Amino acid sequence: MDLHLSSIKKLILLLENRSISSLELTEYFCNRIEQIQPNINALISYDRDIAIESAKQSDQRRSKQRSGPLEGIPILQKDLICSTKYTTTCGSKMLKDYTSPYNSYVVNLCDAAGMVELGKTNMDEFAMGSSNETSYFGNVLNPWDHSKVPGGSSGGSAAAIAARLAPIATGSDTGGSIRQPASFCNLTGLKPTYGAVSRYGLIAFASSLDQIGPMAQTAEDCAYLMNVICRKDVKDSTSKEYDIDFTQELDKKMDKIKVGIPKQISTFNLNLDVENAFMQTKRSLENIGAEFVDIDINSFELGLPAYYIIAPAECSSNLARYNGALFGYRADDSTTLNEMYKNSRTEGFGDEVKRRIITGTFVLSKGFQGQYYKKALSLCMDLRNEFQKIFKQCDFILTPTVSIPPFSFNAYTNPVEMYQSDLFTIPANLCGLPAISFQSGFSDALPLGMQLIGNHFEDHRLLNVVHHFQQNTDWHLKTPKDY
Repeated sequence: MDLHLSSIKKLILLLENRSISSLELTEYFCNRIEQIQPNINALISYDRDIAIESAKQSDQRRSKQRSGPLEGIPILQKDLICSTKYTTTCGSKMLKDYTSPYNSYVVNLCDAAGMVELGKTNMDEFAMGSSNETSYFGNVLNPWDHSKVPGGSSGGSAAAIAARLAPIATGSDTGGSIRQPASFCNLTGLKPTYGAVSRYGLIAFASSLDQIGPMAQTAEDCAYLMNVICRKDVKDSTSKEYDIDFTQELDKKMDKIKVGIPKQISTFNLNLDVENAFMQTKRSLENIGAEFVDIDINSFELGLPAYYIIAPAECSSNLARYNGALFGYRADDSTTLNEMYKNSRTEGFGDEVKRRIITGTFVLSKGFQGQYYKKALSLCMDLRNEFQKIFKQCDFILTPTVSIPPFSFNAYTNPVEMYQSDLFTIPANLCGLPAISFQSGFSDALPLGMQLIGNHFEDHRLLNVVHHFQQNTDWHLKTPKDY
């Protein structure tokens, strides 16, 4: 039985009907991890014994009829989400041996739902990157083509689900880190509304932008996980009440929806295959009842420079705690406290993290804060106001997720050129909006994704539209060769 190709809905039915046990399901995916993981480097930590023990406990609960819908379903967590079962490294030498003394709220919710945590996924160091080339634990390879990047920073989660090492995984999205790798690996990835999913126990990159979300084969699979992790948390002051059954919303009839197409897209240098996939996606959405309107987002391009000031500024503050004093990597042979701080941070952080810390410290420094940081916040407010006006004209906004197909390793020697790949994804983070990337075509044998952006707490409607789209297309059913 090809369990790795089964939807979560089908796996739930198999478990409920006692056709398989959670132990059998977990062993199946553990076998796949042990066979495939060495070829793609998608995981940082994995322990068969921990997973098997969790599965046995799940089967005991099911036998006593104490189970929920996702009881016994395996999951992978991105390695910046704290879990006491495995190390939480953030893909960094700085935290290479760190085991959290507590679970994140998301992990607690998954545990309470009876899900089986298989391990932690590889990622760009401290979630800073768009290619998964900055991890201390090595590059993650795209299962569709090992010479191509899987996207970042949630590249490990994306590659693992593309290779079907688990039915579902979590990612985090600060500027596109769920959606861009979802596009590059032929997945559905949802960046929820800011505050819909608790950030408690998420090791922060940029606190006002970070958000945890699901990565899976379909919108339906994502909806199942959203039902688990979308809960208000008193330990996260930004957490909001969002009480809705995402799976029940999936099959609701799509009323006539209006989808906005930014006029500015024609001015961007889209890859020809991406442009063709975009037009095909429009036709497919039109076939299921969508109407299209042209919209102006004059501040769209300003999102990129605003983000690369705001995010590094917050990063420089959040990462100040990693100095070798309390936990994490500590450099040897330091004779003074300041020398120990300097050596630990120099040796513990990679180049991209150092680059963003230095940038953030500079834009927050006296004499430059008004020139850079406050101006970026002002641009961000302009963008938010513009989006609110646009959502009076339409329900959703359609863009490509990324302007190019998956690119080769070491394709960008200039970091600024790679930053450009976040052009379409960043605005949703700056405005706290939900956005979803979904499978929409191929460039030769490489996946392409499209993005829908919705208004605040319209996550269920995004999943509904993509679910209807996937019932009428088959891009999401395609898997990498030999996987």
